[in-house]
Amino acid sequence: MESKYIGLILALVSSLLIGSSFVLTKLGLKATSEKYGSATKGLAYIRNYVWWIGMIAMASGEVANFAAYTFAPAILVTPLGALSVIFGAIFASIFLGEKISTIGKCGCALCLLGALQVVTSSPQDPVINSIDEILAYVIKPGFLIYASISLTSMLVLIKSVAPKFGKQNPITYLAICSIAGSFTVIACKGFGIAIKLTFSGSNQFTHIATYFFMVSILVCIALQMTYFNKALAIFDANIVIPIYYVFFTTATILATIILFQGFSGTVSQFIVIFSGFFTLFIGVFLLNFSRLKTSEIVVQRDEEDDIDFTRISYLNQNTRVELTPDSERETSTSEYSLRGINTPLSLEYETDLNENEVNHNSYNKK
Repeated sequence: MESKYIGLILALVSSLLIGSSFVLTKLGLKATSEKYGSATKGLAYIRNYVWWIGMIAMASGEVANFAAYTFAPAILVTPLGALSVIFGAIFASIFLGEKISTIGKCGCALCLLGALQVVTSSPQDPVINSIDEILAYVIKPGFLIYASISLTSMLVLIKSVAPKFGKQNPITYLAICSIAGSFTVIACKGFGIAIKLTFSGSNQFTHIATYFFMVSILVCIALQMTYFNKALAIFDANIVIPIYYVFFTTATILATIILFQGFSGTVSQFIVIFSGFFTLFIGVFLLNFSRLKTSEIVVQRDEEDDIDFTRISYLNQNTRVELTPDSERETSTSEYSLRGINTPLSLEYETDLNENEVNHNSYNKK
């Protein structure tokens, strides 16, 4: 079997494991909350075996994804990460009772179509016989220029842009973790090949390049996870996931093409891959958008709760509302009645932020 198809199988297994891990983890947290009243208090969730199965599935999926880069080109493996969203949606529908809407089903179909386009048209990477060969690609002028521009841009975003605008727009944080993610893929490619060649009898751990790639993986993953979590903590996942998918995939494909000095396939293959990538993006967007329930919400409040609001965030299936008065730096909690929605939602109102302002046309006093 060609190494490309081994990488394809590993990428599919990775998506299956990662997609299922989200559902398993949620099941474990839910069961822990029902048993102990809180899943997070005293780290109660570590007592639940389903939660551990979810964590093991996630770790195994990441290992499979890492291995996939060893056997297949990044232009094939990276876009297939979108399939984990499909697996997650399917398992959530089966085990959590989260129904997939018609829009969500269309998103799943588009993801499958896009993945098929990418798989059938992706070219092979150059044959690598030693870790030093990849390092030789890395230190060539073309990639060094690209790396210098990318790293400089990332540092400017971290030091100057993110502190001022990070909480106003998800693009800032996602640009940082996407650039870091593209270098993570390159480093995984190098370190994975080093491990593969070592198991084949050619010890690559005598080369300093192996350790260079290993350290690069750790640093880049730390940056990637830090800023991805910052984006998720502030913005809705339905916005973060599609944007991150596009940024990360684009940065990875660009870095790979520059590293190996061009696209090794034909023009028609490039067009098919590009259209497949675009189809995947639309599918991921629709699948995540289908989870967002939109409806007119009317909030009724007491006159004593005279509070100005500057931000609304949809949180979870509760009816408690956390409020922060402008005049005080304390948080008060009040009960609100909500109309016009099928299920009760929790709204978080924050007043000390200058971003994400919302026009409130439906506030009526009792």
